[in-house]
Amino acid sequence: MTVQDRTPYPLDFEPAARRVVQLLDGVTDDRLSAPTPCEKYAVHHLLAHLVGLTAAFRDAARKKLGPTTDTAPDAGMPVLADDWRTRLPRQLDELVAAWRDPDAWQGTTRAGGVTLPAEVAGRVALNEVVLHGWDLARATGQVYSVDDASLRSSYELLEPTGDAPDDDGIFGVPVEVPEDAPLLDRVVGRAGRSPSWPAG
Repeated sequence: MTVQDRTPYPLDFEPAARRVVQLLDGVTDDRLSAPTPCEKYAVHHLLAHLVGLTAAFRDAARKKLGPTTDTAPDAGMPVLADDWRTRLPRQLDELVAAWRDPDAWQGTTRAGGVTLPAEVAGRVALNEVVLHGWDLARATGQVYSVDDASLRSSYELLEPTGDAPDDDGIFGVPVEVPEDAPLLDRVVGRAGRSPSWPAG
């Protein structure tokens, strides 16, 4: 079964992106140093990562390859710019618009220094917004929900591909979550996070 058979394209990034923008009002300055479900990241690191990835995947969609698309995500701890409260919403809007262009899903592109099929890059980009939206909500004590289409795309993308039982997946060792759990919890578990974080 091909990617095209499993998920229709293009996917609409707007619901997930809009949810992240809504969360930003609840990120007060005193929360910037709070821990997040992303190991080693405080809230300000997570926000800086979101700023970087929205620019990178926006440019990947446009096939505008350069510094934003060539920098590996582990190149260093991300530093939050002073204008993040205006920059991040703007870049999320640009990300949505970029991936609404059917040409964005065609051919190959590059993100994080890795060349990959554009349709895969689009799914990875949406997954980043979905997961880090959940991370941000958890870290700042906010309620999080996202549309089913985005969740289904993430769930498929995060499906373990290795034969070993300790397959690390894309983001880390998956956390076991009941099969009848809400889809968001199952997505989070596949991404190596506990749905009950910070309790577990």
